[in-house]
Formats: sequence, structure tokens, C-alpha cells
Amino acid sequence: MDRFNAMRVFTRIVELGGFAKAADSLHMPRASATILIKQLEAHLGVQLLQRTTRHVSPTLDGQAYYQRCVSLLTDLEDTEAAFSSASKAPQGVLRIDIPVGFGRLIVIPALPQFTDRYPMIELEIGMSDRPVQLIREGVDCVVRAGPSLDESLVARPLANMTQVTCASREYLQRHGVPLTLEDLPQHKVIEYFSASSNKRYGLEFLIDGQVRDFSLPKAMSINSADGYLAACEAGYGLVQTPYYHIVEQLRSGSLVEVLSTFRPPTMALMALYPQHRQMSRRVRVFVDWLVDLCARNNRLDKIQSGP
Repeated sequence: MDRFNAMRVFTRIVELGGFAKAADSLHMPRASATILIKQLEAHLGVQLLQRTTRHVSPTLDGQAYYQRCVSLLTDLEDTEAAFSSASKAPQGVLRIDIPVGFGRLIVIPALPQFTDRYPMIELEIGMSDRPVQLIREGVDCVVRAGPSLDESLVARPLANMTQVTCASREYLQRHGVPLTLEDLPQHKVIEYFSASSNKRYGLEFLIDGQVRDFSLPKAMSINSADGYLAACEAGYGLVQTPYYHIVEQLRSGSLVEVLSTFRPPTMALMALYPQHRQMSRRVRVFVDWLVDLCARNNRLDKIQSGP
């Protein structure tokens, strides 16, 4: 029995919650994964996994063994990388998940720079705003806006995104243009709510260094960033959104910035990844590339002189 290979299979089963998913992710037959785990349990003399018809979970011994395996496998990967060509050319599958707008407008257009530099890394890219269980879903890294709700993850800052307040031209023609904060009660807001925490976001402004919330009549509530923007374009009300997300709409005139002298707080953009993967070469080079990409992109943390 190849014990290191058995450890890899075991950790992936724990992370994905099943033999079939683990085998598929490792490109091996399910029967081979089953045999390896049986051999591993026989070798250790303990039951590592509790099997049901719908789910597989680690026993108490299995959970303790999983933590040790993660540490050993990370050390092994780092050691191999230090003494092989992999230290110069990281390789393998890198699974990431990024917000739809950020992926479409910022990452994908620049991605050839990364893939040309690291041709041996195979990217699997999910694009969503939903909460991702990184360990359970076998995802190496996610990019999300706002503070991390999971303290077990490593959070690498990418940018403090400038936000703008805007509405559709048609909405402003019907309801008028707010010129001061005192005009806001005459308007409607599109509310964004988090799918993970259910936290609600209306309009916020920085006033004398303090963040002040404004409660306005809401036209609707949406938990998708793209849906939030689409509702604004459809004329339902005011929104606050990162500048990069609406550059083209501002230029075309379909959306109009309002209250430009009253700034919303910036929004943090973070790369998040599990503690035990923080030394992975694939994750490291990708996150380093994201940091550089965001630093060079003036749509994220700067307002240009005009749309």
C-alpha cells in the first residue's frame, strides 16, 4: 500500500464527503479508493470513516488522523517543490471560485497573463456569489467582497474597492436627482442581502469619518450582485456598487452616478483559502498574481475623473 497516496485519498474523502466525489477529483476508479481506505484502516487498526447510504464522515479517530495527514501532505508538497522543477513551475489542478462580475470584468480578460506564465496549472473556475464550503467542496481559493465570516480561513487583502451611488437614467427622470442626503427619503432603494448571513445592505455614506446608514423605502431585495445591478438598470431604485462593476454603464449613460460628493465606504476584496493550503505553490502564485492584478487595475480602488 502506498501510504501517502492512501492519505491523499482519505483527506479528499473527508473534504468532499464521499468516495465517488473523491475518486472523481483524483481521477481514479471508485473501487481503487475503497480498497485503499480498507487497507489504510487495516494497517492502522482503527475505523477512520463512518459510512451511511448518503454521506461519509470521519470518526473521532478519523478526524484526528485527518489533521495529521493534512500537515504531513502539506510538508511533503513543500519538500518536493523545494527540490524539483515544481518550485519554478507549479503544476496541477487549482480550483477557485470568484464573483461573477469580478471574474467577467477583471480576472478573465487578464487571465492569459497567468496561464502563459504557469502553463502547467489547470484551472477550474467557479463564478458565483454563493457561500462556498472550501474544504467540503474541494475548492482551493475563493475571492469575496466584505469581511470574512470564517476565521479558520486565511484572508489575503486584494483591494479596497471604491463604491458609487447610482440609478438608471429613467428612474431619475421619473423621481428626480437627489442632490443632498436630505433628498434621500423621497427615493427608493434596492436592498442587497447576503446569502450566507442574511445581512441587509441599503445605502451607507461616510460622514465625518463615521459610516451612517440610511433607511429608505425598498423596491425589492436581491442576493445576487448581477441581479442587484440588473434591477437598478431596470429602474427600480438607487444602489451602491463597486465602481468597476458599472464603468461601461456610466460611460453609456444607462446608469448615472448621484451624490458624488457623499462617498460610500470602500468595500474590501479578499482572497480566502484554508489554513492547510496556505503554502501550496499553486494557491500562492495565483493569489500573488491577483494581488498584482488588483494593484494595477484603477477600476477597483480609484474613481477616474469621469465616466
